[in-house]
Amino acid sequence: MYNGSGDLMQVVDLTPRGYCHGVLNALAIVKKVIKTESYPRPIYVLGQIVHNQKITKAFKEYGVISLDQKGKSRLEMLENITSGTVIFTAHGVSDQVIERAKEKGLTFLNATCRDVIKVHRAVKDKLQEGYKVIYIGHRNHPEPEAVLAISRDIYFVETEKDALLLPPHLVDEKIFVTNQTTLSRYDIDDVLKIIETKYPHYLFDNEICHATTVRQDAVKEQEKVDLMLVVGDQKSSNSNKLAYVGQKAKDIPSYLIGGVEDIDLSWLKGISSVSVTSGASTPTIVTEEVIRFLKNYNENDPNTWDHETKINVEDIL
Repeated sequence: MYNGSGDLMQVVDLTPRGYCHGVLNALAIVKKVIKTESYPRPIYVLGQIVHNQKITKAFKEYGVISLDQKGKSRLEMLENITSGTVIFTAHGVSDQVIERAKEKGLTFLNATCRDVIKVHRAVKDKLQEGYKVIYIGHRNHPEPEAVLAISRDIYFVETEKDALLLPPHLVDEKIFVTNQTTLSRYDIDDVLKIIETKYPHYLFDNEICHATTVRQDAVKEQEKVDLMLVVGDQKSSNSNKLAYVGQKAKDIPSYLIGGVEDIDLSWLKGISSVSVTSGASTPTIVTEEVIRFLKNYNENDPNTWDHETKINVEDIL
């Protein structure tokens, strides 16, 4: 890649990247159902199997129906399914959804990530031990939806304002605090400071998953570059957090792109270095196309400016 003066620009491929174990497991489950004729048809995914639109479109080519209705809970969306096979996504699902699927006589498979299952177990255990639970997460994300369905004794916090509004009478209770697996420490730390002032004896269990942590660490530990591109879906929490960490920790202009087609060439004018990373649900082929384009890009050569994706839907899987 060349800058405006014709000098070779540095393209830094940050690692690790590629699918995490939870995404690999979820994709394997969908592929197994597609290939196995004994699973009743049609095949439904209750939400997006992972938060990547390219993957959702690829599975659609094989007849997989992803139910992802804004403002609708998993339980509400399940009511639209009367037959076939239902796959629960990597983000987790409530016990109520599982029981309702049984009641409806549906064949179902659970692709919940093992890190999310760990959070569910911890919350249930602490509730049984008499704790009040505070859960830090993002509104309108399926992972908190499933956790919050466990009990009414769970207090949901997204922002510092939410933490300030937590009821004062909880000071006399045992408090357990945990979090959505795809957050950053920046999301959690400011909230925790407020919780600590309100309930000094709280117990905290940091559940940011390993895949999220190591990718964020790579962003924090990189040498300073002029620009960082994060390849991932707009709905992907861990992808959004990578861009946020790049800005917050390194003061690097950072953009989230779905693929090479989303690159704004004005970002590349006059820069000398760019780093590339990707979310845990981003197909490697998509990230590699971005890196290939950047390495060939020359600001002074229009022949290198074409950034329409050459990846076909069938190539994604």
